[in-house]
Amino acid sequence: GKIVTTVSGVAGGADALAALAGELKKSCGTGGSVKDGVIEIQGEHRDTLVRELERRGFKTKRVG
Repeated sequence: GKIVTTVSGVAGGADALAALAGELKKSCGTGGSVKDGVIEIQGEHRDTLVRELERRGFKTKRVG
């Protein structure tokens, strides 16, 4: 029943996804994981993740 913010549709292999997930977790100051190609960050961090991903050159779309 806890809130999880997800990031999906990121191109790259498992290693690249895991590295990006680690950097995003660090920027949010929380835990998380990668499951089936989707980065899961614990808690409500949509705004932080959108800013961080756009800073890195990713195109983002907020859903939900």
